[in-house]
Amino acid sequence: MNDMKYSKAMNRLEEIMKDIENEDVDVDEISLKVKEAVALVKLCKEKVLKAEIEVKEVVDGFDKDNI
Repeated sequence: MNDMKYSKAMNRLEEIMKDIENEDVDVDEISLKVKEAVALVKLCKEKVLKAEIEVKEVVDGFDKDNI
């Protein structure tokens, strides 16, 4: 799952939420869906944090080059 793109993970999260909200998830499947959603949220959070760090490094490097 780590190689999943952010947009694909968000789309999957939306699917899971819609299924749960519409009660399309069987009681036997709900814990599996919640576990998958938690893993997807964690993945998305990690990708956002990584992107923030990378952007900060680029901006900091740009600032240093243009002083």
